[in-house]
Parts: sequence; structure tokens; C-alpha cells
Amino acid sequence: MKVVTTFFVLLISASICSGQNFKLAVLKYNGGGDWYANLTTSIPNLIQFCNQELKTTIDSEQEVVEIGSKELFKFPFVHMTGHGNVIFSDQEVQNLRKYLMSGGFLHIDDNYGMDQFVRSEIKKVFPEYELIELPFSHPIYHQKYNFNNGLPKIHEHDDNRPEGLAIVHNGRIVLFYSYECDLGDGWESPEVHDDSDAARTKALQMGANLIQYVLMGNDPDKL
Repeated sequence: MKVVTTFFVLLISASICSGQNFKLAVLKYNGGGDWYANLTTSIPNLIQFCNQELKTTIDSEQEVVEIGSKELFKFPFVHMTGHGNVIFSDQEVQNLRKYLMSGGFLHIDDNYGMDQFVRSEIKKVFPEYELIELPFSHPIYHQKYNFNNGLPKIHEHDDNRPEGLAIVHNGRIVLFYSYECDLGDGWESPEVHDDSDAARTKALQMGANLIQYVLMGNDPDKL
């Protein structure tokens, strides 16, 4: 599997060689939506799973980063979720676009109720691109774990099939949007949503695929 030579991969490699861990972040946005919806256990559980199963060296403590902050560029993987309204200012649009075009990766996970708001904001960031649904054969579904039917269905929502949507820039996925799926809720501790062990395992495995893909598998030749 070819390693992508972006700033973020070089930064991660340097961290590993020096014995330092790198971090993942949750995106804080404006508009009134609950960006903090899964803040307590979701990403920490995914980090623990990846460090155990993928042998990654991700710091156990997640960070929170504001969309317009220069701190955004410290993180190779940023997670965004919520149920409600999302508004990006012009400055935030430019900062997020620069981050993504510089090698960053944003995972947006609709926690139910976010879709009608977030699509217009994605369009602000990349007006020249459309969200496309990735085929089930895409490498993002075939990292350590195989998902031959695409995203797992974790929560019912509107009882539609889950969709893995993406913005692809210069042959690289810069944004992955999981819709009608709710991976983040599946990453939560079992007592939070009372999800089955099977559903939580699938959610964590798909999350691990996202992490592995960002770190090692975002290969333009495989798109």
C-alpha cells in the first residue's frame, strides 16, 4: 500500500519516529448545531480501537478545534457531527478549504438532522465539486476490514440505506460524509445508545478503515 507523501503523513511519521503520539480532533462549528453531540466517548473509543487493532500511536485524548483556527492544521483527521444547523463564515470556509487542500481530511457524520444544513456549507467550501457516492469497491471499504456492501447501518434514522459520500480533489478524498449511518453513535460506549455489540464492532471497524485510509491508503491510483 503506497504511503501518501503529504505534509500530514510526514508529520505523523516524524511523530512516530520520535516516540510522540499524534492527535485526532472534533470540529467545533457555529450555527447552533450540537457539534459536541458525541464528545464524551465516541472518538476516545475509536482511538483505543485503532491503537489496539491497527497498532497506531494516536494520543488517547481527543482535541476540539474551531473551524476557523490555525490549530486545524495540526490534525490529520478531523471529525464533525451533530443534529442541527451548521453555518460556516467566509473566513472559516477559506480556512477549511486550505486545510483540506493541504492534505487534511474531514469526516462528517450525520447524527440525524444535520444533512439539510451541512450540504450547503460543503458547497461553500468546494463550489466546483459535487458530493459523489463512492462505489463499494473503493479502497476505503477494504482496508483492514472489508465492507463489501459499503457503510454499515448503525441507527435507523429515516430507514434509508447508508451512503458514503465524498469530495475528491486531485484524485484524493479530502472529505468523507457518512449519511443515514451514524458511525459516531456506534463508536460510543454501549450504555449510551444500547447498541448491540455487533453494531458497535462494525462501526468501530469502519472507523478504523477511515483512519487507516487517511494514514496509508489515500492512493490516487486506487480511485
